[in-house]
Amino acid sequence: MNPTDIEITESRPLSNAKLAIFILLGAETMLFVGLIGAFLVFRMGSVTWPPISHAEINLPRLVTGINTILLIISGYTMFQALRAIQKDKIKQLRNMLIFTGVLGLLFLGIQGSEWIQLIGKGLTLQSGIYGGIFYVLIGCHALHVFGAVIWLAIVTGKAIRFKYSYTHHTGVETCTIYWIYVVALWPILYILVYLA
Repeated sequence: MNPTDIEITESRPLSNAKLAIFILLGAETMLFVGLIGAFLVFRMGSVTWPPISHAEINLPRLVTGINTILLIISGYTMFQALRAIQKDKIKQLRNMLIFTGVLGLLFLGIQGSEWIQLIGKGLTLQSGIYGGIFYVLIGCHALHVFGAVIWLAIVTGKAIRFKYSYTHHTGVETCTIYWIYVVALWPILYILVYLA
């Protein structure tokens, strides 16, 4: 067998940035599993859910359902941003990043307006287990979306300044991984908290 006949396949090692994001997502998963577990313990341990003291408060299922769709669309646009830079389409990258950021801010704005209405109806962090677990679980996710939007703004700024190319786009890639994670987590929380 001739040495030139042997096809050498070289696997690219996992970059430090990707390794770091996967470690972060492992920690985030443990955090949310703990929070979801606490929610389920309180929910299953309660005779009525929501408790009688909060029975008249209806969570905004329809508006939150529409908001869920907006966040899922943002996951798609973020994925399209990554595909654009992999094909060296800088303009499309910038457009998709901006569109994703707008959807993320819209999600947060709608969620914030829902919270204002719920607080007005008496559902607060201090109004018992129901209010406490609701705001801790949903608020923790909102905080992660807010962090993802800030990260996205930084990536978008770098994209506008032509800092990425099809050979150098680790920042877009890691931001996409985190954004998709935050997007994928939300339907689980929506079903558990709003629909179940």
